Amino acid sequence: MVKRGYADGPFGQVHFQDTEEGTPLVLCHQAPMSLRQFDSVYGLLSVRGIRAIGVDMPGFGGSDPTEFTPRVEDYAKVIPSVLDHLGIESAYVLGHHTGAMVATEVALQFESRVLALILNGPLPLSAKEKEEGLDYVETGEKGFSPGLDGKRLLSLYQTRMSAANENTNWDLSGRYIAESLIGYGPFWYGHHAAFQYDHASTLPLIKHPTLILTNTGDSIYENALQARKMRPDFQFAEIIGGSWDIVDEHPVDWVRAVSGFITAT
Repeated sequence: MVKRGYADGPFGQVHFQDTEEGTPLVLCHQAPMSLRQFDSVYGLLSVRGIRAIGVDMPGFGGSDPTEFTPRVEDYAKVIPSVLDHLGIESAYVLGHHTGAMVATEVALQFESRVLALILNGPLPLSAKEKEEGLDYVETGEKGFSPGLDGKRLLSLYQTRMSAANENTNWDLSGRYIAESLIGYGPFWYGHHAAFQYDHASTLPLIKHPTLILTNTGDSIYENALQARKMRPDFQFAEIIGGSWDIVDEHPVDWVRAVSGFITAT
């Protein structure tokens, strides 16, 4: 059974979900989503003895926003608040896409609170790639408004679902778009934080046992391979196919990779 709750964090209330029993695993979602990204795997992880704790980043899902434009380093600061609220000394920390950067920062800022890391889609970028990403945020996300005719809402849907494939659960597509827009903060904050962050510089600083998890259909698959070259000491696992929504598309394979790493470490 998954229970929801709130912890008092540095920027207000932090919304989380918790399966309550087992080895604790904090789940950090991609932007601009929420902890519901992991709905399809909470039960599967629980069956394998893993206590899955999904956390909404500030401004997303049910968590309060920051009073300023946040960085990845700020998102990481809410995780100890949730662990303290639940009475957990240390946990495994998993992040997907932007969440992988958050997980990295949790390990760097709060080393003793982390048992090991799972980076599902690390994103080392060149200066040019970061600039292009920030340009996309500026032109494609900042100042978003559906407009009277709703065309920009359709554009948001088309962009989000451009990575769809034969395994995509189209029944969830509406939820994906809604998650972008229902948070308490502007949804562009997430990608802005991601493209501001220098994952290429922080990956070499990680001291914890780490798994790089990726899927071959991910738009940032090549970045995961680059991260693997940077850290050949990290464990590596890949799932064939999938997209940005690999957790929903291949939940059994995803849980097998995650639980296998946790069991091994």
